[in-house]
Amino acid sequence: MSGKLVICPTPLGNLGDITPRALDALREANTVCAEDTRVTGKLLAALGVEGKRLERLDENVIGDRAAEIVARVASGEVIAYCTDAGMPGVSDPGLRLVRAARDAGETVEVLPGPTAVATAYVASGTPASAFYFGGFFPRKEKARADMLEQLKALDAALVFYESPKRIVAALEAIAGAFPKRTVTVCRELTKLHEEVVRGPAPRVLADFQSRDSVKGEIVVVIDPPADDETEVSPDEAMARAVELVSLGERPKDVAKQLAAEFGISRNEAYDIALEAKNGIR
Repeated sequence: MSGKLVICPTPLGNLGDITPRALDALREANTVCAEDTRVTGKLLAALGVEGKRLERLDENVIGDRAAEIVARVASGEVIAYCTDAGMPGVSDPGLRLVRAARDAGETVEVLPGPTAVATAYVASGTPASAFYFGGFFPRKEKARADMLEQLKALDAALVFYESPKRIVAALEAIAGAFPKRTVTVCRELTKLHEEVVRGPAPRVLADFQSRDSVKGEIVVVIDPPADDETEVSPDEAMARAVELVSLGERPKDVAKQLAAEFGISRNEAYDIALEAKNGIR
């Protein structure tokens, strides 16, 4: 058999989502290269694929080992590549392996299968007929703000991956940039504790801020711009301020929240916060 590189998608969580073709590819491969051999090893065991040679090929080593892997394919080896879950090459280093094999003229077979991007886009119920996938959300606050500003006029849903440790920071940036847009947070897709939270950006932010912790894989979908997205109702801001003050929040903290949620200046937000506090008294 001639060698080839097989890009093999694996279930996001539910083992029933493995395709017969992907299962056959894993069984027939001489070697399975994996982002994490422990994760893929457990998957292979659960699928009944035994005695398979497993090699680690994560972002720390794939750059150094890509040429070696391609050389092995050229010599006749069939190598399957898996990430921890979903479609390899989508926001992970597998794309470098594909490029190296293509550049060398070797056979690359990409199997269709589960992907969190498309699953979350459909699950969100967004009215957009197109979407932009931005990979993982930037980690730094300024980079997040700059990116959202650049994408503000794009007439499409915006789809991003995010870490559970940074989801609140990401939602703060989204609510600040797009206070009138609807946002969907898809967490643990296809798994036992799957959750889809959809609503106005400020409300989704408040939901996740109120949680003691957030776990699992996350995809964020931001709806496209609406005609009235730049209009912020003073009544909406005041109602939110009253809600926060009634929960015992200090005017300073309320102002910070209003500025993030409604995209208004800190001074304006502080005036609203003080008025809300005095009104409640």
